Amino acid sequence: MKRPLAIICIIVSAFVVMAGCRTKDTVQVEEKPKEVSSLKAIEGRWEGDIKVPNQPLPIIIHFTKKDGTISIPVQGLNEFPLTSVKLSKSDLFFDMEIQNQKITFDGKVDQERISGTFVQNGQAFPFELLKKSDQAAEEKESGEIVQADIKDGTIKGLLETPKNEGPFPVMIIIAGSGPTDKDGNSVANAGKNNSLKMLAGSLAEKGIASIRYDKRGIGENVQLAGKEKDLRFEQYIDDAAAWAQFAKKDARFSKVGIIGHSEGSLIGMAAAKKTETDIFISLAGAGEPIDQVLIKQLEEQLTPKLLTESKEILAKLKQGKQVRTVSADLQSVFRPSVQPYMISWIQYNPIELVKELNIPVLIVNGNRDIQVPATNAKALHEEKSDSELLILEKMNHVLKEAPADRKGNLATYTNPELPLSPGLVNGIIEFLNKNDITSNDDHKKNN
Repeated sequence: MKRPLAIICIIVSAFVVMAGCRTKDTVQVEEKPKEVSSLKAIEGRWEGDIKVPNQPLPIIIHFTKKDGTISIPVQGLNEFPLTSVKLSKSDLFFDMEIQNQKITFDGKVDQERISGTFVQNGQAFPFELLKKSDQAAEEKESGEIVQADIKDGTIKGLLETPKNEGPFPVMIIIAGSGPTDKDGNSVANAGKNNSLKMLAGSLAEKGIASIRYDKRGIGENVQLAGKEKDLRFEQYIDDAAAWAQFAKKDARFSKVGIIGHSEGSLIGMAAAKKTETDIFISLAGAGEPIDQVLIKQLEEQLTPKLLTESKEILAKLKQGKQVRTVSADLQSVFRPSVQPYMISWIQYNPIELVKELNIPVLIVNGNRDIQVPATNAKALHEEKSDSELLILEKMNHVLKEAPADRKGNLATYTNPELPLSPGLVNGIIEFLNKNDITSNDDHKKNN
């Protein structure tokens, strides 16, 4: 029998994907006196996880000399204040109170490692943290910080330009789902792969500028999260469209395209249509609506009873109807506050969207992608017969060359030393050149 879906929201069921617990007006925290003794010995950033069976929960703790904060990126919790922090020689205790629940961490400090026991509602799991250097925590990016206007403020991004003389073509790079940043890294993983950062650098070397950005609720744009119940898929589309409009108004850029990775492919398709960009590239994008994708994922985790309930919920959400009663084991996926977002998301079908694009389209995937199989790219290509299809034999979901075994494949997700899969950048550049998306230097050579 399949085990019930492991609840990612083990910390507190009210945690949300994008926001909810971030601001004082959404969560009432009972203030208690902080431990006044200095925490200088552990001051700084610590990263690790709570070792929940089958799904370790990544956490980030930042200690100051007197207190600290906790971040849980996969649940949208960002720098939430710890209630107390107590350090006595090597013994460390810290806790937090949220939604009327007390959560404790009791451990030992061993040089640059903290390990111990996490407890909530009588459930106990081991946790481990490793000290991160300031250089690692504040890694500087090359490029120019830019910002675009959106309905609820401004959104920050990073512009990377070639060294030669402009104007340049510019590609808006959209990251995938979850807590994935502009560089293609997820805090849900223990390390970085830097796939989108490498892509931007490689494009710049070939005369193509790029703008990549943290999604709302992530990294530099965490302040745009808002409340989960108010989040809609259209907001991601509008954000991407804002960057395309920003680029169109900038004299430094000759043409504007979009590159969408994973979920960013669906967002990018809609944004490209909305803003009439010059070109679109899908990297490891799904070839079916999210409800179908989700069912396939849940089939591997749920009991038959819970799977049946999930299908019934998804059917109602597809009709635009919210579901009031959801089993406890499914709250992390279908909690009421996330349903409005899912209703908005489920309406977008990549098969239909890609057919509506009247611009050159390149669809890329790898045969070793264990998250979005290459059959998705082929399905998109079949629906848009005038698109170009590029399947790289050994490329995986993070755009790296990966071994055939699953363990080795996943190891590439946290190895920033691995280059992008051979053939990826050249394939993109050939497609851009074929469709006259070229740098100013290329134009000079052809005249």
